[in-house]
Amino acid sequence: MRELSLHILDVLQNSLEAGASAVALSLEESTTLDQMVIEVADNGKGMAPEVARRASDPFYTSRTTRRVGLGLPLLAAACERSAGQLKIASTVGVGTTVTATLQLSNIDRAPLGDMAETVLSVVLHQPPVHLHYRHQVDGRTFSIDSAAFRRELGGVPVSHPSVLRWLREYLAEGEASLYVEGDGDAESTQHGGVAASEGRGAARH
Repeated sequence: MRELSLHILDVLQNSLEAGASAVALSLEESTTLDQMVIEVADNGKGMAPEVARRASDPFYTSRTTRRVGLGLPLLAAACERSAGQLKIASTVGVGTTVTATLQLSNIDRAPLGDMAETVLSVVLHQPPVHLHYRHQVDGRTFSIDSAAFRRELGGVPVSHPSVLRWLREYLAEGEASLYVEGDGDAESTQHGGVAASEGRGAARH
């Protein structure tokens, strides 16, 4: 069973291929609502209504009208297997929003997988794209703003080995913290401040 993080990476790659300079990725998991909602919103070139309507159809493969591969059809199938659905809203010249809803407890729901690596792959993208990532699990939140993070690095490249190692660990720890019960509504938010400064410091040692 393909992990959801890989489906999300496919959608993010679609955004990058569509020329997006800014992408917002959000995940919300609620055991109370028994629901997982994944949303990717970008400011890419967008799609015409007919293309957007058929983008999740695996048999709609004309290269002149659709260049998104099987990413969206596979995510749509993953949603349907877990009593969910996929919605695509797009406007030419404005951007696209993809929203996937899945039943959290469904036995056929694919595991989320490694979101830290998925986020890292976009942060490392060249040319840089502004990624705002937010993941919430029953009131516990982890988020990162790549533009603020880059500013705080003060010119040190994200690809610097020390920064890259620190960022990979930071993302992994942030994701893991969401599944530790007993933290109430505590929020761990990274907008570039102290955390990015720590990453910059790591590059200097």
